[in-house]
Amino acid sequence: MITLFDTHAHLSDKVYSGDFEKIIENAKNAGLVKILNICNSANKPGNFIELLKKYDFIYGAAGVHPLEMKGADIEKLMPLLGLGKIVALGEIGLDYHYLYEKNDKEKEIQLQKEFFRAQLKIAKEKNLPVIVHCREAWEDTMKIVEEEKVNNGVFHYFSGGEDELKKCIDFGFYVSFTGPVTYPKSDVLREAVKIAPIEKILIETDCPYLTPQPKRGTRNEPAYVRFTAEKIAQIRGMSLEELSQITHQNACRLFGLKFLKT
Repeated sequence: MITLFDTHAHLSDKVYSGDFEKIIENAKNAGLVKILNICNSANKPGNFIELLKKYDFIYGAAGVHPLEMKGADIEKLMPLLGLGKIVALGEIGLDYHYLYEKNDKEKEIQLQKEFFRAQLKIAKEKNLPVIVHCREAWEDTMKIVEEEKVNNGVFHYFSGGEDELKKCIDFGFYVSFTGPVTYPKSDVLREAVKIAPIEKILIETDCPYLTPQPKRGTRNEPAYVRFTAEKIAQIRGMSLEELSQITHQNACRLFGLKFLKT
């Protein structure tokens, strides 16, 4: 039996407002049994809480994304973290991709680091795993994780190579792969899939972004995590069913959820 777990989705995004029930139907038909919905901004949770209440297979994570810091108040994060179906704090981290456009580059970097450290401390206090976002900021991200002594979480949308993979695993983290593993030019990423410990691999869509190759150019959705799972299963030389159950169990272990072996 296929038991896929999309461990990172943005279902509260307005792009799904017109056909959300169809998105859910597609997910179930593709073999999904759990979805982790991410709230990136405590100031603008949208229908995040409503979805947790309405769907028993949708769980939640909340945090202040490094690109959502403007006007953000970490104190507003606390009520969200107290909800019953919140299983992680995130996504949080560093993102230097757009810094070349900014005149106050150093100030922006410092602010991202402060938000990151503050939320790592909260995660430790609340005993929650963290979902780490890292884009073009590997050195600083790893340094902060090590200094804050955090060893419980996942580097989502893993985009590094062998060196970054080794550091993530050494820190005790999981690594999560998404649509780009299916892209023709992602050889480095596929090599990371090949050598990563199977017990540390998660899968995700990061939808509505990063649509896998077979649907590239269209809006991503949880059902499409199956394409990523199929590619990883192929790389690892196992069946989709086996890969789905292993990654599902991995996610349940990380997020403290019950896993029912089928």
